[in-house]
Amino acid sequence: MIPLLGIVLTGSLAVYFYRREIGFVLSAALAARVGGAAGVVTFAINAILLTLRIFVFHGQQEYIDFLTQVAHSAGVNAADADFQSILHSLLTPSGLATSLFFWMILSVVLASAGGALASIFLRPSKPRI
Repeated sequence: MIPLLGIVLTGSLAVYFYRREIGFVLSAALAARVGGAAGVVTFAINAILLTLRIFVFHGQQEYIDFLTQVAHSAGVNAADADFQSILHSLLTPSGLATSLFFWMILSVVLASAGGALASIFLRPSKPRI
């Protein structure tokens, strides 16, 4: 929950700082683009750090333990053989690429939503004349 909220706030902060720098109010569509760009940067940083942690620092077991905890909190039986095979397939390069692709889509969508919301909520109450 918290990382997802952080991605939304990333898009919102990107719009806030961009608006402060250029000095005019952004439309919701432009703000969503700025937020989406912030989501791509957020994804790239997270993907590099996750890949380094898993492959360079040999953190496969920590990653498996984390995914098992997430599965337990979602009510999935982690001792199931199907779950174990899916879990181990995520640690292959193709499995990691697939999960990173879906994480990228989620990051861009959430950051774009945060940017659009920031554009709506940061509008001045009285337009300048």
